[in-house]
Amino acid sequence: MVGDDELRCPATGAPLQRARAALVTPDGTRRYPVVRGVPVLIAEERSLFRLAAFTEPVPAPAREPSRAGALARRIAARLPSDSANPGTGRLVARLLELLTGAAERQRVLVVGGGTLGAGMAPLLDHPAIDATETDVWIGPRTRLVCDGHDLPFADGTFDAVVCQAVLEHVIDPPRVIGEIHRVLRPGGLLYAEIPFMQQVHEGAHDLTRYTYVGLRRLARDFDEIAAGAVCGPGMALAWSVRAYAVTLAGSRALARRVVAHIVPLATFWLARLDRRLIDRPGALDAASSIGFLGRRRERPLTDEAIVAAYRGISASPSRW
Repeated sequence: MVGDDELRCPATGAPLQRARAALVTPDGTRRYPVVRGVPVLIAEERSLFRLAAFTEPVPAPAREPSRAGALARRIAARLPSDSANPGTGRLVARLLELLTGAAERQRVLVVGGGTLGAGMAPLLDHPAIDATETDVWIGPRTRLVCDGHDLPFADGTFDAVVCQAVLEHVIDPPRVIGEIHRVLRPGGLLYAEIPFMQQVHEGAHDLTRYTYVGLRRLARDFDEIAAGAVCGPGMALAWSVRAYAVTLAGSRALARRVVAHIVPLATFWLARLDRRLIDRPGALDAASSIGFLGRRRERPLTDEAIVAAYRGISASPSRW
């Protein structure tokens, strides 16, 4: 976790100092609460999120969860999943290799780290890594609450930033990537995963999808070290089947939940096949999700270089 001297006001960029369970700017005009030991550094006028969501009491649920509902959740937790990240491990291992080659502990910022992301344990639990895990909610691993559009850190604070399955949920992805670029030291590393062929999740807070070339342009201020499909076409197909079945189930919430849990019993094997397909050129064009590992550069790549970087199925020489 970074020290207070490296925290900044997300609205003005001013330094922050501790004062009675809060962090305040030196002139006292900006005050941010510390809730259960977690600083909440959100500039409300620049964000969809509100400080009151963290400081006001949470109303009690109208009724206790039913035994049937609890049983259904336990059963669902034991059913096979139609999700798999076979491409994540290799990219994360490469990131860890690059970081652990340095003499001192490396500082890693996680944007969207309220819970441990798939395949992230080897990196974030490594003794050579000093991780600052942030999110817009206080999860089991959240050490600081912030909005990725306005990261509350001094320039050049981190050696690497991880942003896994977050950019689809933000209003302005280029602004978030710009903030990541700012808080990285020169030559710092970015690891991002972004969905491509996925159905809407998180409702109204799901906004964007990227092809590989689209992701490459989004990260044009980074030199690519490695990239590719991390969740493959099998998972994309399995999720499509599940979404189709949920649509057929209609408007009843219980029916949709039952279908969503039962359909993976028939389709989970599609995601398992991605272990064999993940490196094929066609997987990049049909991936459920794409990963990118890059190094911070001072000037953006040209659009010509970005388009030339495409290496999907259409870039492969035809055998016919």
